[in-house]
Amino acid sequence: MSHEEIFSDVSNHPSGRVKVAVTDIDGVLRGKYISSEKFLSVAQSNLGFCDVIFGWDMTDHAYDNNSFTGWHSGYPDAKVRLSLESFRKIPWENGLPFFLGEFINSAGEPLAICPRQLMKKVIEDVAKAGFEAKCSQEFEWFNFLETPQSFAEKEGRHLTPLTPGMYGYSILRSSGRNDFFSSLFDQLKQFDISLEGLHTETGPGVYEAAITYSDALSAADNAALFKTAVKEIAYKHGILASFMAKISENLPGCSGHVHQSLWKENVNVFHDGTKLHQMSETMQHYLAGQLYCLPHILPMVAPTINSYKRLVEGAWAPTTVTWGVDNRTVALRAITGGSKSCRLETRVVGSDTNPYLALSACLASGIYGIKNRIPLQEATVGNGYRDESKGHFPKSLDEANMAMKNSAVARELFGETFVNHFAETRDWEVRQFAKAVTDWETKRYFEII
Repeated sequence: MSHEEIFSDVSNHPSGRVKVAVTDIDGVLRGKYISSEKFLSVAQSNLGFCDVIFGWDMTDHAYDNNSFTGWHSGYPDAKVRLSLESFRKIPWENGLPFFLGEFINSAGEPLAICPRQLMKKVIEDVAKAGFEAKCSQEFEWFNFLETPQSFAEKEGRHLTPLTPGMYGYSILRSSGRNDFFSSLFDQLKQFDISLEGLHTETGPGVYEAAITYSDALSAADNAALFKTAVKEIAYKHGILASFMAKISENLPGCSGHVHQSLWKENVNVFHDGTKLHQMSETMQHYLAGQLYCLPHILPMVAPTINSYKRLVEGAWAPTTVTWGVDNRTVALRAITGGSKSCRLETRVVGSDTNPYLALSACLASGIYGIKNRIPLQEATVGNGYRDESKGHFPKSLDEANMAMKNSAVARELFGETFVNHFAETRDWEVRQFAKAVTDWETKRYFEII
């Protein structure tokens, strides 16, 4: 759609307003409604947006260690450039026009700590290396027969799942609330987020969706919008959706696996039928780069305290720095069947990620492997949890963030400014958890000690 057609569509919408949004460092969609007139006046320049977006955490608590903004700066407005290419209409809001934005600095250049701008920088690096990246992210998430109010009243305990029992790939369970199931598929498509598949996953009220493969920026946009869209559609059905990585120690966690491949002149350069496992040298170096880099940048794909509760043995999430061919116990699963479908699935990524950061981490580390021609270690055959010779991922956000903060690799991939800011936000997250008293502690120590 041309810019003129977009402006005409906005001008003629009966609501007289537009919804715009940006993502913060945690991937939370932050936005507002503006009048159609305001949109038309800023659409080709920039919009003011309080820079507190990068000065507080996901619960709106102000960081006390943030060098970018804070009480010391007075939280001024930052500049946001709206992406006209991101235009779509929100079907559950009567076709309301919607646009994503990205932050720029006072000189009009990309703001280094903006997640969408980081994704665009990585895409430029991929292009400079001679490739085009195609990606998609798939998500698992829990659904509960709750509202935000009932969740607060119950203090997050004893929630009622959408369906009981462990019914992965269940036709029966998906038909039980077919109104919600169908709304997800249909309304997401109307919102320009096409799904390849949607099914129940093992666990009470758990769904899994695979977003259709696309170019890298569209994949990141679609994944970021998917999470909020699912929650909004769920609200309409009296359902509360959660993308928390590990909701219970007794249940599998929720993944956000990233699928990716590199292309050149419409040819998938990951595939080579003459090589072992049909993996080209390009794919081998790409895969080796991820294995090498991911321990340095793990918080970008496991960003919360809770992320590391998912990365435990036997819970369908990896613990070792391993790869294998069509193996779901390793960190990187090579899927090498055909010339078009040959791709890499990065399984360490959780559903709690910021998609812009998760996809950036995958692509940048893969390109690092190609540039440096890193040799690929032997594939793991069988149980990846037992293949400890390749090393383990960090076991906590504190450990992982310390590794990233001190990593020259991370700074080479993403720059000093981004790494410093992101590490500050993860330090904050670690400190908030350190001072909290958990249910586990109360149950264990309250009476008996």
